Parts: sequence; structure tokens; C-alpha cells
Amino acid sequence: MQTRMALIGFGEVGTTFARAAGWAQSATAWDIKPARKEEMVACGLRPAADAAEALADAPLVLSFVTADGAEEAARDYAPLLSPGALWCDMNSVAPQTKLAAAEAIEAAGGRYVDVAVLAPVQPAGVAVPLLLAGPAAEEAEALLRLAGFTNARIIGAQVGQASAIKMIRSIMVKGIEALTAEMILAAEAADVVDEVLASLDSSEKRICWTERTDYNLERMALHGVRRAAEMEEAAKTLAALGVEPVMTNGTIRRQREMAGILLRRKDCL
Repeated sequence: MQTRMALIGFGEVGTTFARAAGWAQSATAWDIKPARKEEMVACGLRPAADAAEALADAPLVLSFVTADGAEEAARDYAPLLSPGALWCDMNSVAPQTKLAAAEAIEAAGGRYVDVAVLAPVQPAGVAVPLLLAGPAAEEAEALLRLAGFTNARIIGAQVGQASAIKMIRSIMVKGIEALTAEMILAAEAADVVDEVLASLDSSEKRICWTERTDYNLERMALHGVRRAAEMEEAAKTLAALGVEPVMTNGTIRRQREMAGILLRRKDCL
């Protein structure tokens, strides 16, 4: 890795990438938590005394701060960037947040790149899938590959395109996690965990998501009202077991609403 690089934020993501890529002295890191300097040194990186030192003369910047700090970091550190520096925002935030961050970076003379990390960084490391978007995405892809990332792909020239894919995909990924929690809490309370899981295994269809999506929408169009009524009973079951039906209440509303929307679409065809 020949290109000088700055890391802003050094939590799990930054640590994982630094270890996997072996950036050593090619990268300088900065984090608002002083205790993380020890981890930077352990990874062979140069801890910066402040953000200005980390960003000085760095043509490539990787932002690994928390989601609620992504826009603030861009605004605070934009004036410290070298002219034309690439700010690769790898935080999981909404397209609107990235557009606001991009405005701050570009107003200060930097170039903003929307980067979406599409899978957990462990154990993938620098092989984790990355989607890049923005006017400077092509140059950023080349520098990220030099930095050791092996699975980066340009998705578009507009900031927000990569993060839109990430956020919309997260609706399913994190939603399934939340539904799983709601289901298992109720199953444990009813002492039927093994039977519930076995029933799911026996009914699971091994189909791709394109087919699964078509199937799910068709079921909702035809049976959404009936399914909403069934889920109202499921919500009662959860409540009786002492489990608040947070996700299930949302399912009731979505099933009922989508049944009407999808049926109206068919009537218009």
C-alpha cells in the first residue's frame, strides 16, 4: 500500500480492516476515544495527536465513525482535508445523511464517496462486499483495491445510491433478527421452542429472493386481510405470554394495507 491513508474512527470496523490488510505505517488513525490509540499501535498504525494530523496530506480518508456521528464527522473534519482528498464514508446511514455529509466535504474542496458495507466485517475482513457511489467512485475503487479491499464494486455516480441499497436491504436483515427475537421469546414462554423451530424447518422453501418476493407479495394480495386477522390473534398470543408484539403489530398493519394496494394495482391492469 503506497497511498497515504487516514482512518477516522477506530472501532471494530477499522480494527478489523487494519489487521486484515496490514496497513501498518501507510495509515494514520484518529479516534475521539484516546484509549483506542493502544489498539492502533497494536495494528501497526500511527496514532494521530488530533484529526488535523491524521488528515494532513492524506489523499484517501476512510470514515468508520458511528452512524449517529457520520454527518457531524464530515462537517467537523472537512476543513482539515487536503484539496481533492477522497472521503470514503463507510458508515451505515440513510442516503439523505450521506448527501448532507457530501455537501460539507465538497464545499471544503474534498471529494465524497458513498460506500456501503454489505456484510459483517468479521470474518470477511477486506473481502467484505463494498458498493461505491458518487462522481469520484471510480478513483476511490482503485485506491481501495490498492489498500487491500478485494470486493469493491461501483453502483452509480450519485451519492446515496449505495447507501439506499444498504438501508433497504437492512430492513429485511435486521427485521428478520427482530422477528426472530419476538418469536423465540414467545416460544420460550410457551415452552414450545423445539416444535416451533422444527415446524419452520419443515416448511422453509429454498428459493431465491426474486422468487420469494413475488410469492410473498402474491400471498399478501390474495390473503392479506385474512392474514392480518390471523396475526391479530398472534398478537393476542404474545401479549398473553408477556411478550409485547412490537413486530407483529407492524405485520398486521402491513398485511392489511398491502392487500388493498396490490388488489387495486391488479384492477388497473
